[in-house]
This record gives sequence, C-alpha cells and structure tokens, in this order.
Amino acid sequence: MPDGKFATRLAPARPWNRGKPRINGPSIYGVGVNSECFVPISAVGERPMRFSAEELPASLSIDPASGVITGNAAGPQDAAVTVTAVNARGRASRQIRIVAGDKLALTPPLGWNHWNCWGSRIDAEKVRAAADAMVSSGLAAHGYNCVNIDDGWQGPRGGPFGGMQGNEKFPDMQALCDYVHSAGLRVGIYSTPWTKSYANYPGGSVGEPPAGQDQTDQIRRGRFFGDKGCEDEDARQWAAWGMDFLKYDWHPNDAPHTEAMRAALRASGRDIVYSLSNSAPFKGAAEWARLANCWRTTGDIGDTWESISGIGFSQDRWTPYGGPGHWNDPDMLVVGRMGWGEVRENRLTRDEQITHITLWSLLAAPMLIGCDMTQLDDFTLRILCNDEVLAVNQDPQGRQGRTLREFRRAGADGATLTHEVVFVRPLHDGSLAVGLFNRGPRGAEVAVSWAELGLRGTRSVRDIWANRTLGSFERKFSMGVPPHGAQLLRID
Repeated sequence: MPDGKFATRLAPARPWNRGKPRINGPSIYGVGVNSECFVPISAVGERPMRFSAEELPASLSIDPASGVITGNAAGPQDAAVTVTAVNARGRASRQIRIVAGDKLALTPPLGWNHWNCWGSRIDAEKVRAAADAMVSSGLAAHGYNCVNIDDGWQGPRGGPFGGMQGNEKFPDMQALCDYVHSAGLRVGIYSTPWTKSYANYPGGSVGEPPAGQDQTDQIRRGRFFGDKGCEDEDARQWAAWGMDFLKYDWHPNDAPHTEAMRAALRASGRDIVYSLSNSAPFKGAAEWARLANCWRTTGDIGDTWESISGIGFSQDRWTPYGGPGHWNDPDMLVVGRMGWGEVRENRLTRDEQITHITLWSLLAAPMLIGCDMTQLDDFTLRILCNDEVLAVNQDPQGRQGRTLREFRRAGADGATLTHEVVFVRPLHDGSLAVGLFNRGPRGAEVAVSWAELGLRGTRSVRDIWANRTLGSFERKFSMGVPPHGAQLLRID
C-alpha cells in the first residue's frame, strides 16, 4: 500500500503457524436438535496443537487433534463451553456458547466457493486443492471453515435415496466429503429447484411443468420447475455424504420452493446451513429471514468498482431482516485471482478490495472467498486474515451496519468531485465499528462527529486495519481516505 496522508495502513503480516495458540472464529455457534453437527474451532499457533473443551453438552465431543466438535444435541440448550488449545509454546482458552435449537449460522458463514474462480470448470481435485490451501495458507486458522461446491457437480439420480449423484468430474462424493472433513473443514453443495441449473446440469426437480403453471420464460430457457420435486431425496443424500452447507439457486426465489427444501434439510438428520440465491425479491424479505440462513440480495457480483460499490452501498433497506441465523448476502468476495473459468489478475485496485472487505464486515455479510486458493498472494491473505476485521463481521450481536451519512459533490460537468460515506455498526460490547469511505476519484479527509453517533465526551479510537489505537478524541475524528478506499475504526 502507498504511504501518505490518504493511505489505509494494514497490520503487519504475522505467520499463522508460529508461537503459542490463539483461538479465533465466532464466540457463538448454533446447532440443531437431534441433528448431527460439525463445528470447527479455529486457532493460530505452532502445530501440532491439542484441543479440549469443558462443559460441553453430554451428547457432543471435541476431536483433540482437529478441534472439531461433533455429535447430536439431544434437546434445546445454551451451553457456556471453555475451549483450550495447547502446543509446545503455550496454551490459550476461550469461552464460547453452543446454542442447540432451531437456528444455525449464528454468525455469518466464512469460507470459499468455487464459482468466481472456476465457473463450471470444476472437479473434485480442484476442491481438494482448495481445502488443502485453506489449511496451509492459514485461512482455516483464522476462521474460514467451509469449502463449497457450486454448479457443475451434478449427475444422474441414483443411490440408496434416489438422490442426485456426482458426475464424471465428481466420481466419489463420499470420499470428497471425508477428505474435506479430515482437514477440519465443512463442505457445501449446490442445487436448484429447476429441472436444470444455470450451467445446464441436472436440477432438483424432474418431469414436465405442472399443468397451468406459468413458466413461459423458464421453459424457453430450458429451466423450469418439474412436476416432481426431489427435495427429500437430495437432502437425505447430502446428509449421508456429510454436507454442511447448501446453496439453492434460482430466480426469482419463491416461498413454496424455499420452504419445501427447508423442511427436507431439517428432516435430513444433519445440520446443513441453507443459503438462497439469487436476487431474492425484497418484498419477501420477512419470508427469507424466516426460512433460510442466508439469501442473496443482489444479482452476481464482478471484480469492478461499479459492481462492488453499487452492491455494497445499496444494502440499507435489508438491514431489519439480518441477524443471528438469518443473514443478508450481497454475494461472494471478489478478491485475489479469479476469472469464472479462466483465472486472471483481479481488476480491482488494492484500495477497492479493502473497501470490499470493510463493507462486507460492517454489513454482517457471509464472506465466501471466490478466488483461486492455490494462488493466494500476501496482500490477499492480509486483508482476509485480519482478526480484528473478522471480529467485526463475526460480532455475536449480529446487527447489520448501515449508512450514517453520505455526501456527494459534483462539478459543473456532472463528474464526481467528492463522494464520502460514513457507515456505523453497533457491536455487542457497546462499542461502535465505523467505516469511513471515499467513493470519489481523489484522496479525501473524512470526518465523523460524536454527536451524529449518539456519543458524548472523550472517546478512544482504534484503527482496525492497522491493529493500533490512535488515541482519545473529543467531539469528532477525521482521517485521510484514499480514492475508492476505506478506513475501519472502533470507537469506545
């Protein structure tokens, strides 16, 4: 990053696999009742490392080598569990809550999805390589714990449940799931209620369109709802393989098909986080919040400034519907090398990528990496693995950030001269996470006053990206922000 008044300073890179343990990731986890769970505990520090847990519910256990909690919660409960990690350099303990009930994903999912990198050119070996890279890069140690397979895996129906099987690129889905789980990671799958997916692979229904159902546009594209839905067959197959996440993709999302898959997932006997895609109609926001763990609020994102800023700064109307167990999803992360089938360099500047991660953290959005995991560079890892930034995203209160103030000034020709945005997100300990954004073409000093934040007196300000406390300030604070850039602050 460039130095100077209008630079965002990043904390120094620190090796993730050295030194004594530090436990990362959420402080709260949701698991189902009478449903098999898979809960990875993340920690940085020298390997090998051993894990233990005190006050775990009797039906759950922790693997001492991987730190993964598994089991089947017998009834509703809210357990305060002390997790301890020990290595040759020392030990660390942290209290977490495990809430057994009807909600999964009590903090936004963190992980990887193949689509923005490989498109439909995906296969089992690329998924295995992504899992390996998630561990070796340190992403898993910082809390990214799910490897998600998108469109392109689907083959004919069969097996013991009549569920969809993998195609020739995925000849052994059970072995693939076992491989990802053995790395201490969750694994996700993709489907659609249509007869064919967007990439023209088999879908989650079969047969002809039901009589009298208006699907003219879908039929013309070869994508429509068949007269038999296979939700139960597919959900049982995914549970048997050990899937932990489902991306369910069609447009426009509708409540009946959403609810049918929700019921099937709940009856499957396994905790499977349920994510809807894409462009969920806003008029159904209350239904998506009731039925799903995440739902796409937009169309597909791209690695351009127009895309990330247009999506990220337009989420305010969704704010009332996001929270623990149900998250607004403005789509996957477009950082690192990607290309939707042909991997290439990212078209976003570094400042634009920092803005992207800052926004998604303040928005309490799922953060699913979309790049080639085998070609991660130092900059991408620094912006993805900043634990203080991730703590904002994973704040257990789960309140979505919103626009506090926006100011734009244009020249006589209509071109933007200044475009400043201030975001605020309340955190569980009473502090505020504040984003200072500069959508304009030149560096700018962006200020926020205590009065507009509802604060008084002297306040401590911490630069979250730099991991440093800047001091105590009265009445207001201002900071230089690069063009298309962001600063992320914690105000106590």
